[in-house]
Amino acid sequence: MATVKIDQSDLPITPAKLVKKLGKTVARPEKLKQTQLLSSALILRNACVLWETTNNIAIAYLEEIAPPALNVAVNKLTLHPFAVLECKRVGVEEGVKKGPQTIEKAKQGAYVARAVSSLQKIRMSTGKMYGILDCEDRGLIYRPYTEFLHDVVASDDPAMLKDFTLTVGVVSNHGNWFTSDDHNKELKVLAQSYDWLLFLTDEGLSAFVDSLLIRPASSYEPIRTAFMESYSGQKQGNRFTKVRIDLAANLALQGYFETNISSIEEWFNVISPAERNIAELKDELSSLAGKKWQEILS
Repeated sequence: MATVKIDQSDLPITPAKLVKKLGKTVARPEKLKQTQLLSSALILRNACVLWETTNNIAIAYLEEIAPPALNVAVNKLTLHPFAVLECKRVGVEEGVKKGPQTIEKAKQGAYVARAVSSLQKIRMSTGKMYGILDCEDRGLIYRPYTEFLHDVVASDDPAMLKDFTLTVGVVSNHGNWFTSDDHNKELKVLAQSYDWLLFLTDEGLSAFVDSLLIRPASSYEPIRTAFMESYSGQKQGNRFTKVRIDLAANLALQGYFETNISSIEEWFNVISPAERNIAELKDELSSLAGKKWQEILS
């Protein structure tokens, strides 16, 4: 929708400040959200909602740092996403051999995956997994699931895409999910619910911890610093979460991911669909992102 330039000395970055910069270039409601995108303490939020209407959501995220300015992208999102991605983190409490929230996490993920999309999985009497879709004028359509999913993603047919959402789940071991080759009942529930289920291997997690938290190169030191300050056992502001992160640590992380993207992709095993790979998932997401959603959802 627009890019807003904010001077680096003009912090915090708030919805009111961004809307003032936008001026009359965009229609917006009077009631704005209060969440800061970037605080005066240089804590960055992954994105912040500026306002919501019955038709869309306006969000802002830090697009680029171009001294002395910060470039903030402001976009309007449709209420129906073309894809959702969930990461299920399960930990083991001290003194307990198996984390008590494991099955709850599986149920939460399965519910989301089954509730958000028009394309649903159904197991036939033969044991094979089929997809079923209520396609307006054509009624119920069903065919083998993996084939059907590919056809829906590749389609430009509004009737097939209107209520479709690609669901992607990411899980890891940590003593509860077993391994990508040894599925316990929770992992089986998730594999049969999400369109795509990825498994973060122990090797991948270990590489991340070793490279960024234990033995970081000097360019990645801000990541370790933010993490250690956040989890030192002292009560103070957290600078390293999935929602908020220290600005310098965020820039270092982006550099790490950009430099190592090929090896990072190898950290993940694709559990479902069977015999698919990360490159195919990226292609599907790119295909969905390129569709004319305003027309499809109108």
